[in-house]
Amino acid sequence: MAGQCGRPRVGIVSDVVLQRHRLQAATAKVGLDVCFSGDPERLLGYPDFPQAGLWLVTLADEADHPVLFDHLLENTEAPVLFGLDQAPKPGGTDYFRWERRLLGKLEQQLGNLEELDSEASIQELEEQPPASPPTATLPHWIPPAAPGSIAEEVWILGASLGGPAAVKTFLDHLPPGLPVGFIYAQHIDGNFTEVLTRVLGRHAHYQLKRAEEGLRVHNGDVVLLPVEHEWKISDTGALTELDTPWPGPYGPSIDQVLLNVADHYGRHCHAILFSGMGNDGAIAAPMLKAYGSKIWVQESSSCGNSSMPDSVAATGCSTLCGTPEELARELVKTIEKSCLLKGRQKRDSA
Repeated sequence: MAGQCGRPRVGIVSDVVLQRHRLQAATAKVGLDVCFSGDPERLLGYPDFPQAGLWLVTLADEADHPVLFDHLLENTEAPVLFGLDQAPKPGGTDYFRWERRLLGKLEQQLGNLEELDSEASIQELEEQPPASPPTATLPHWIPPAAPGSIAEEVWILGASLGGPAAVKTFLDHLPPGLPVGFIYAQHIDGNFTEVLTRVLGRHAHYQLKRAEEGLRVHNGDVVLLPVEHEWKISDTGALTELDTPWPGPYGPSIDQVLLNVADHYGRHCHAILFSGMGNDGAIAAPMLKAYGSKIWVQESSSCGNSSMPDSVAATGCSTLCGTPEELARELVKTIEKSCLLKGRQKRDSA
């Protein structure tokens, strides 16, 4: 049975209150309505059997509820998933891996669940006026990057549903000449990458370009990673395409992008997680933090869907939360501080 906007409805049965709460939170991340959440006795006593499109059942001891399974099978033709793993404590890598396994099981029964931006919604961004007030100018203490210079600092921009609008606003508010390159990992239908590339670069100083074999990320680049196959950075710093698809249900896998890029750039690789469903990025975030990388997230109320940045924030690895405009301003300040520090160190060594 479908809930609002045609999304499947889920019934949750558990004799452990904490498990019910965690299952409900996990299903909500992918936009599923919960039509029932309770213990077996509550379901057995329900006057009208809830009309769910899928049932999730996890019990501390199945022997304690001998009639539950017959009751379910007699009253619904919907799939029933028994024996789900107990959810670990939220916030840790084990929890996000549990969420990912649960999503996989849900999608085996219900099909793809993550909502993506439509071509029409991306095209609508083209009609928006340029940023007002106009894009900031490069601060005095930041030497403008030489045209064609290789980026020493790379920021990964990860996003899903609502991401194109957020990333466009972010790029529109950056001044030209920043000594930084971007790698953009956006969950999207692969057929829409051309319109995405055109729209996001419309008013920005930073133009999108699709990843190409052998490309090195230059200052000012925003390199859009394709959805079909995994990409990594070679020992020479060049992008290279693998023969295998991205791991996980969606491409590009933001977790894998974070790992692959950080494997080359180390502490010079940073990440901003924008609007999106699910928890992509939350598993790799602690590994990036161990490198000394900066991890920022978009503030919830400014997201089309905040599940992805909220999940990364829940790891405790993020150090900044803001709107796309605030994130852009903070990036400029961060680069300015770095340039001032480098200048001071040069003077001291002289």
